[in-house]
Amino acid sequence: MLKCKPSILSLALAAAGVSVMFAPVTVGAAENVEDKTPAEVLVPTQAPVEETELDLSNIERIEVTGYSRSLIDSLNAKRFSDTVSEQLSADDLGALPDVSMADALTRLPGISAVRTGGQAAEINIRGMSGGFVFSTLNGREQVSTSGTRSIEFDQYPSELISSAAVYKSPKASLIEGGVAGTVELETASPLSASDTHNFMVNARGMYNDRASEVYGAKEYGHRLSFSYQGKFLDETLGVALGFARLEQPSVATQFIGLAYNDNKDVDGVAGDTNGPIDNPANEYISEGFEVQHLGGVETRNGYMGAIEWTPVDNFTLKADAFVSRFDSEAFARGYRVKLGGPSASVANPVLDGNAVIGGTFNRNSKSYTRVEIVNDDNQDFDEVNSFGVNADWQLTDDLNVSADVSYSSAKSDFRNGLLWSNVAVDANADSPVFDENVSISYQLNGLNLPDVGFNQAGAFSDIDRVMVSKYGIYPFENEDEVKAYRLDFTYLLDNDYIASVEVGARYSDRNYSNNRSVFEYGNDGAFSKSEPPLKLTNDMVNVVDWEGDFSYFPSYLAIDLDAALSAWFPDGVPQPVQTWGNAAGVLDPQGYTSNYSWSVLQSGEVFEKVLAGYVMLNIDTEIGDIPVTGNFGVRIVNTDQSATLLENVAGDPALGAQNIIDEVGIINNYYAPTIKGITYTDYLPSLNLNFKITDDSQIRFAAAKVMSRPPINRLAGDASASVSDDGIINGSSTNNPFLMPFYADQFDLSYERYFDEGAFVAALFYKNIDSFIDTVAIDDFDFKGNGFNVPDYIVDPVSGEQIETTNGTYTTAVNNSEGGYIRGLELAYTQVFASLPEAWSGLGFNASYSYTESEVQSITSLGGDSVTQDLPGLSNNVLSATLFYSYEGFETRVSARYRDEFVSEQVAINEQVVNFAAETVVDYQASYQMTDSFGVLFQVNNLTDEPTKSYFGTEQKTGTLQYFGREFYLGFTYVM
Repeated sequence: MLKCKPSILSLALAAAGVSVMFAPVTVGAAENVEDKTPAEVLVPTQAPVEETELDLSNIERIEVTGYSRSLIDSLNAKRFSDTVSEQLSADDLGALPDVSMADALTRLPGISAVRTGGQAAEINIRGMSGGFVFSTLNGREQVSTSGTRSIEFDQYPSELISSAAVYKSPKASLIEGGVAGTVELETASPLSASDTHNFMVNARGMYNDRASEVYGAKEYGHRLSFSYQGKFLDETLGVALGFARLEQPSVATQFIGLAYNDNKDVDGVAGDTNGPIDNPANEYISEGFEVQHLGGVETRNGYMGAIEWTPVDNFTLKADAFVSRFDSEAFARGYRVKLGGPSASVANPVLDGNAVIGGTFNRNSKSYTRVEIVNDDNQDFDEVNSFGVNADWQLTDDLNVSADVSYSSAKSDFRNGLLWSNVAVDANADSPVFDENVSISYQLNGLNLPDVGFNQAGAFSDIDRVMVSKYGIYPFENEDEVKAYRLDFTYLLDNDYIASVEVGARYSDRNYSNNRSVFEYGNDGAFSKSEPPLKLTNDMVNVVDWEGDFSYFPSYLAIDLDAALSAWFPDGVPQPVQTWGNAAGVLDPQGYTSNYSWSVLQSGEVFEKVLAGYVMLNIDTEIGDIPVTGNFGVRIVNTDQSATLLENVAGDPALGAQNIIDEVGIINNYYAPTIKGITYTDYLPSLNLNFKITDDSQIRFAAAKVMSRPPINRLAGDASASVSDDGIINGSSTNNPFLMPFYADQFDLSYERYFDEGAFVAALFYKNIDSFIDTVAIDDFDFKGNGFNVPDYIVDPVSGEQIETTNGTYTTAVNNSEGGYIRGLELAYTQVFASLPEAWSGLGFNASYSYTESEVQSITSLGGDSVTQDLPGLSNNVLSATLFYSYEGFETRVSARYRDEFVSEQVAINEQVVNFAAETVVDYQASYQMTDSFGVLFQVNNLTDEPTKSYFGTEQKTGTLQYFGREFYLGFTYVM
């Protein structure tokens, strides 16, 4: 008879006041605990024993759901994994408590999230951003609505995911692609469910406590989910179905500082031209800043289905589907302040180093100093689809074959609608005149809101002064799909060293497309003569006052977009088109004021075909008296990538120039359509070893070469140039179809100790990254000499004067060989206080800490002077902790997630990488199980109303200050 001691799972459940049932388990000499699920293997085994029927009174079978079960199951899954990994599990479909998988994953050591609009969306692993994270669903590659390779995890409702794993070290059988790690999401396997039938309903109402401060925002929303798992035909047929709906208000109030991309001598001190420049002649000036109310509604509908059939013992066929629809309709209202650039008149400047962070800016005849009233309307319609069929045969006792066919697609239609107004001298005049009398005073206060003053403040809410000067719609449409085919073989070996060998192959065909289009009316910098400003009427507007922390900012006019557009365009609002516009070489060679060629040049397709094969040996042996398990193998990957490209050949037919007709019939013959790309092969070895030094402790070592492909949109071909109002030519080819992957050699060493009431894990990791993608800026670039069709002069739209053009900066993407290391430490501790008196035996604690550092840095000049900044996604210190308690059906917990300063894309500004301040996010949840089937729940997200704050280089140069509010949930769960 084999005597089993209590496991951490049983103790946790006893502490929660949950009864346990007993069931028989047979352990044979040929069985490994790694082949068992965490629910089947609750305690460590000794060396394999003779096959023995166990005493029923000593074997525990657990029937429980909730946070304690999820936590301890996750520990058990980590314990018996063959790689360095973190695990999340829910015993029942729909039992994970988080809003999305992004929130759920941040509970794991070394994982943090970037909040967008108050919600966790992109995750960072071990100090690396989402672009280095590879993601699968049911073992299949997933494409993204982001237009990159970075999965937006808020697309995946936690109610439809049964488990998640984060593989920090790879193995040869895993699909390549994650330098930071691989996130594997799993939906339900209905034949593995403990009950024959299970039905769950989860409903919650929600409330945002800042929504009342934002005119037009909704305060209330809801979450609703249904799930069913059932087994039929003597448990040979399983069915799982799930639906999850989220409708939540999108609320924020924000201040946005803009980059320091202008310069001017504001202090009258000449620069030091000898030696280091301590005081350059010019100081850096910000483009300006914005103050905005954000509101709207985000609606997500998720669907999951699976059918699993086992007609005979050695064959299983499973088909599954996951569909997500995430729609967002949001407005951004307030004003945008343009300081006026190098031509502005600046008085009383306040400096932070060489950057102006305060002063009084006055408009003059050459500057563009102004305040624009902003009423933007943004719509985002995202679709995610994932389908797959898997067949698994146990052909003989030793040979297993698995075949898989899958399809994943994503589509995003983001419509950026802009409605900008300026102040007129008299909006009722027959020919309204732009008010040139503009004076703006401001003083940044670092990570706090600034002091501001406007001489036109009273006009911002005056219908007799404000006129709409520009309306525009700028859609971003992305489509991404991948078809994949996979075949795997596993053959068991009978020897003392290698337990089995795995070989397999995978082929995938991916197609990404990006389409841009545009509609514009008017001019945001002044009043256009050809497209005059639009008059506002009382039925179109409401005066909006700022509240709370922003209450000292001047009021402004909020515009009812539908009412306004119906009045201005009675025959229907013109829709965006893909057009050359008045580009060079089309119609008027000097007509750059309406050059929309970017809408054609930035549209195109990317093609990626990948053929991969692997061989992996699974280790099961002993070194001395120490059992050793793990695997080693190699993955060979051949990649063929290409993209469509329009090359500027100045209309030379010999170079392939063709007549290209846009959607409005304009012909451009300057470009040659082509497809360019590259083919390469990679060899990715990996090793994972697990040394079981005692029954309760083990040491892991892993080493591998890993890769992450460039963001899919960075492979798209584009090359464009534009001329600014002052005649400077700037251009970019920020994408490049010849970009190679990121590569890294990585090593992991960890110690895991499991004890009766918890577990302790310590890990060290080191990654040596070969290269990164850099966007290189080339100053004084010869655009005409390099084939760009650019004008010799432009015409000032106001004065009519000719302005000679000059060469500016050209940016392009390259693989930078300057890589470097990322290294760190991770600690995790779980404690269940089962030995305390009964009323306190449900107390528990779970915490993790990670320290990460890197020598990898990049150069940024967004704050003026060129300075170094850390790798995007890297926080030196990340800490998460949860204190939980349960007693007689009542369960409560408080969780905190802290990350110190890090680098990421600036909130509300695309493609600007800035510094973010440290943040601590606290969540609270309490529930009570009133009956075996019915429970109620109360939850608060962002309990302390933690804002997001960013800055340019130094904290005095304010980036984005965004306040979201708290979200309160009240609901119930019903299970039968």
